[in-house]
Amino acid sequence: MDDFTVYGDSFDACLQHLDTMLERCRTKNLVLNYEKCHFMVTEGIVLGHVVSERGIQVDQVKIDVIAKLPHPTNQKEIRGFLGHVGFYRRFIKDFDKIAQPLTRLLQNEVEFDFDEACKGAFNLLKERLITAPIIRSPD
Repeated sequence: MDDFTVYGDSFDACLQHLDTMLERCRTKNLVLNYEKCHFMVTEGIVLGHVVSERGIQVDQVKIDVIAKLPHPTNQKEIRGFLGHVGFYRRFIKDFDKIAQPLTRLLQNEVEFDFDEACKGAFNLLKERLITAPIIRSPD
């Protein structure tokens, strides 16, 4: 186990749920790393996503890095870009269709030609990532 998230409708409910979770850890002989534990926070990063009372959002630090990326010049850079952006594919509608010109360049025996279609796909993916919506968690 890597991440636990405990929540409730009230402070007392949160404490009760936290107590239940910690008791389960004890019975299963799980050890918590104190330095990595954060209690009673209103916002945190879970699996690369910012989770708060507003919902689930992409991490702004990762967005800033991707927004500043220049166009890829080889297959390795395309793989890296698609790896970063693919992590957030659930936030980007029609991700596969948009990324198709870029993924085509990763096929064997295809000459690397970063044409206008690739530039358009690259820029559209960056734009969609930067303007990704806030996802509400289920009630």
